[in-house]
Amino acid sequence: MAWQIEGTYFENCNCDMVCPCSTSGLTAPGDRDRCNVMLAFHVEKGDINGIDVGGLNVAVVADAPALMSEGGWKMGVLMDSAASPEQAEALGAVFGGQLGGPMEGLAPLVGEMLGMESRAIAYADDGREHSVQIDSVIKVKVEDFVSSLDSTGAGVKVSGVGFPADTLAAGHATTSTVDVFGLSWDNTGKNSFSAPFAWSA
Repeated sequence: MAWQIEGTYFENCNCDMVCPCSTSGLTAPGDRDRCNVMLAFHVEKGDINGIDVGGLNVAVVADAPALMSEGGWKMGVLMDSAASPEQAEALGAVFGGQLGGPMEGLAPLVGEMLGMESRAIAYADDGREHSVQIDSVIKVKVEDFVSSLDSTGAGVKVSGVGFPADTLAAGHATTSTVDVFGLSWDNTGKNSFSAPFAWSA
């Protein structure tokens, strides 16, 4: 059966500004020896094989080589504790790539799946500031760049990216701590992207 989900997302990694991994389609190395990235998704509405998954959140954390296309990623998935077992299974299949869609393309790059955990996820997005608090293991807040010299207030956008959306708003993290699945980092002040997303397969 077909599935579709849509909502908003944001990410934060340890690149300094406008991550070259994302903006090169994973063909240019990041700013550090290892890429440490967290992606948070809020599914506003969605149907996966007849299961309604609207209102739920998912987060992905990964540790990857500087040139992410080399593979060998370590990746873990955090599922909203508000999800029923059926909803969690459906979302896990989408974000694990088993049901096709954008995550299927990343699956071959994952060398070690660190697991999937159910956690309380508080996700907030006001259009410019985006945050996620996941129990005591993740606290990330990012802000899109909007220059005082920009009379439109539209902010800085990067287009033609493709994953997880075609056009991303660039920004930086005002807070960023991750300590889960044996991965631990503080990416405060580092790169962020945010965007609405719509996936289907």
